[in-house]
Amino acid sequence: MIKIEQWIPILRPLAGVFALALVVGSCSSSPSGPPRAQNNICAIFDERPGWRDAVFDSARRWGAPVEVQMAIMWKESNFRGKVRPPKKFALGVIPWGRASSAYGYAQALDGTWNWYRRDSGNRGADRDDFDDAADFVGWYMAKTTVNNGVLMHDAFNQYLAYHEGHTGFQRGDWRNKGWLRNAATRVADQAVRYRGQLRQCS
Repeated sequence: MIKIEQWIPILRPLAGVFALALVVGSCSSSPSGPPRAQNNICAIFDERPGWRDAVFDSARRWGAPVEVQMAIMWKESNFRGKVRPPKKFALGVIPWGRASSAYGYAQALDGTWNWYRRDSGNRGADRDDFDDAADFVGWYMAKTTVNNGVLMHDAFNQYLAYHEGHTGFQRGDWRNKGWLRNAATRVADQAVRYRGQLRQCS
């Protein structure tokens, strides 16, 4: 029978490795899950100060208001970094891909994300990185202003163009989509709420 003291020389190095792994993991991992108070932008920034820096950086670079960027990502993903559209099923049971290639905080499509990476110079951008997602939203809003003449503070129409694409927005199909107009109204209302709260943030 092996005595406990005989295990100590073996276990001591393993304990050190385990402790180091815990420290490294706690330092390198980002907070998991969405912020707790999604309707309060001050609480979000208190919980995730790096997000505040990211959206203000995007606002400076592209001219996109912080509250509109945040309202769009709130509506698109509820601030979840790895969310995708639900899977489709053939005959109700056979997995058949997804509704679209949208992914990440901004729910950007593959093609649009690749366009952003080329056009912005941010070639290593990841859709599940909040800093990159915020920069993408600001970039897309700036494109909407140029291509569709939508003012940056017009959250309602910025969201319609974001959802439909610049060509789809110009075509005007959204006028026949009551659910989409309702979604854009929610984005606009959230942007107004966030803008009012930003004046109170420390």
